[in-house]
Amino acid sequence: MPVSRKPKATETASTTEALNYEATVEKIEEILDLMESGTMSLNDVFEQFGVAASYLKECDRFLGERRSQVELLIEQLTDEPDF
Repeated sequence: MPVSRKPKATETASTTEALNYEATVEKIEEILDLMESGTMSLNDVFEQFGVAASYLKECDRFLGERRSQVELLIEQLTDEPDF
């Protein structure tokens, strides 16, 4: 029987953030689908456009943070002395 291991705090936070990112992308897609359906009033379209724009900012911030982390890791790898 395999021993289950409790995830580290960083793994849990990272997984949660990734799920939030995926959920946010899904929300954006839902808004776009509604807007494209033509069933919304013009006022609702503008309101939902604002919501989608705020979700896009969240996604951009998330990806920017992850890009910085990857760049730092690459820098650390290239700075290590060769053995």
